[in-house]
Amino acid sequence: MTAPPRRTLTPRHFTRFAAIDWSGAKGLRHPGIALAICESGPEAPVLVEPPRGVWSRTDILHWLHERAEDPLLVGFDFSFSAPFVERGAYLPGETDATDPRALWAYVDRHSTDADLGAASFLEARRGRHFYLGAADGVKAHFLHYRRCEAHFNANGGGKASTVYDAIGAAQVAKASFAGMRLLHHLDPAIPVWPFDPAPQHGPCVVEIYTTIAARAAGLRKGLSKVRDAAALDSALAAIGSAPHLPMPRYTDHATDAILTAAWLRANATRDDLWNPPAMTRTIARTEGWTFGVS
Repeated sequence: MTAPPRRTLTPRHFTRFAAIDWSGAKGLRHPGIALAICESGPEAPVLVEPPRGVWSRTDILHWLHERAEDPLLVGFDFSFSAPFVERGAYLPGETDATDPRALWAYVDRHSTDADLGAASFLEARRGRHFYLGAADGVKAHFLHYRRCEAHFNANGGGKASTVYDAIGAAQVAKASFAGMRLLHHLDPAIPVWPFDPAPQHGPCVVEIYTTIAARAAGLRKGLSKVRDAAALDSALAAIGSAPHLPMPRYTDHATDAILTAAWLRANATRDDLWNPPAMTRTIARTEGWTFGVS
């Protein structure tokens, strides 16, 4: 019998909300990383300036460690785990890891990339676990999904990707495995939901889809990227936020982070998001869940 969902006491203490648009790119500095933060109330989120001009993944790790006592809810847009339930393994035939923390440690131990990158981890396993191109075989054979992704796709949420597909503009593989390295080095300073219970004080890290925030703001499928001030203010207003402070440049990464931080603030006390009916105890323990998928 499948274990029923694990009930989580909805946290109501958060007063700060951050969204991080993440990157799995090679190198030491990543223009694709953006961090936005807001306080309780209506004021729009603001971008946090990176300490050395452009964020590194290690800078983000340090930023989080420095806030390990804050009432801060942080959302990352990468997959916190690989699929497990479908096949009973994350990387069948390679590792006997049965929980995400063991997977994070395994990925970190076998990745040689700078700045918590994981591209080499995927490239060394292409054709076996990961699809990086036609030479790897039939792409459909690699399309295994976490239960959250399958649930999201089946209920019209869009087309959530699998971490085994590492090619194309929509791929999340490189960012996700780089993110797993960050989570490994963050642990145990900050709880990671739902592998850890939602805390009743201090910070918490959750997985998010920026697409969910875009839909909540009224942006249509295929047109979810905001690239100018007027469009950003319109989207923010739709989720109850005041207009943003003007910025010198409007990038998808910056506007995604700002809009998603505002969405996170607006939805942080929803019981159904902390206790999604489709998230069983087994799923919560082995694969996790995306905050916002109910």
